[in-house]
Amino acid sequence: MKRNDLPDLLYSTIKDLGGKASMMDIFRKFWEDYASKIPHNEDMFYTWNYDIRWAATKLRKEGRMKPATSKEKPKELTQESPKGFWEII
Repeated sequence: MKRNDLPDLLYSTIKDLGGKASMMDIFRKFWEDYASKIPHNEDMFYTWNYDIRWAATKLRKEGRMKPATSKEKPKELTQESPKGFWEII
């Protein structure tokens, strides 16, 4: 698994959780589904939580996930995800 794989994997994880979930639920589900695919001898084993947040930012910039703050909000989107929740579009 590479860092560039994470946006699509994160999107699938959120989709499996009904399209919207708390960050903690997303992190748990992601770890359950993909921990075995992260090599223990690579940096991502230790940074996956940070990397998932990076993937969320990338999905927001691509318009595939609702923004977390007004600062990130594309003009065509009118709603943000509630604090602590991530939601795909």
